[in-house]
Amino acid sequence: MSSKGFPQSSRRLLVFLLAAGLFAIFYMTLGKHLSLQNLAKQEAALLQFRDEHLALVYFLVFLLYAVATGFSLPGAVGMTLVIASYLGFWPAVVIISFASTTGATIALLFSRYLFRDTIERRFGDRLSLFNAALEREGAWYLLTLRLIPAVPFFVINLVMGLTKMPVRTYWWVSQLGMLPGTCVYVFMGSRFSFSTIAERGAAGFFRWDVVVALAVLGLFPLVARKLMGSKRVAEKGESVS
Repeated sequence: MSSKGFPQSSRRLLVFLLAAGLFAIFYMTLGKHLSLQNLAKQEAALLQFRDEHLALVYFLVFLLYAVATGFSLPGAVGMTLVIASYLGFWPAVVIISFASTTGATIALLFSRYLFRDTIERRFGDRLSLFNAALEREGAWYLLTLRLIPAVPFFVINLVMGLTKMPVRTYWWVSQLGMLPGTCVYVFMGSRFSFSTIAERGAAGFFRWDVVVALAVLGLFPLVARKLMGSKRVAEKGESVS
């Protein structure tokens, strides 16, 4: 059958089903091995595997994180902590930063080319607000959304897919905007081993350097609001003059 005889909506659905099928296979193959308790039991073997197959581990971690964020699955913070514990601070920052941006871009492309009508019906009221803010503030608005977690990230990904923002702009602004939070969560995870996290849970994170990291994370929205306020004041001053 020629491409002319194959409806565009059917082609889009086929693309999504293929992507969902690949993810299902990937999840069923590895998901049962990724519980925190199982990781703690296998910690020594996992560390040895990491040291012997570092490039493969980096690739698998990147793929897992990108797919999870691309499908807007919950648990990104937990995954970040576990990956940071496994890889260490700098490798985890690089991999998670690029993987999270890749996943966010995948979600944007799904929204823009596969589920536009559905998402317009679900988030139509927010779409008008997003478009108005983008016309007024441009990429600064997306940067602010990334720095100030007032809107869930999956909503940002889906609604931004219906705007006119170029994918390239969306990529680099998201990369920059999500980096501070990524660094903080990766730092927290890199302070602990699998066994410590599994045994002590949230209580294991109460130590001075982690508390400082959380305090820094809490400052980001305040700094972002301050910067945006200064920007608006400067723009109003220019318009008046």
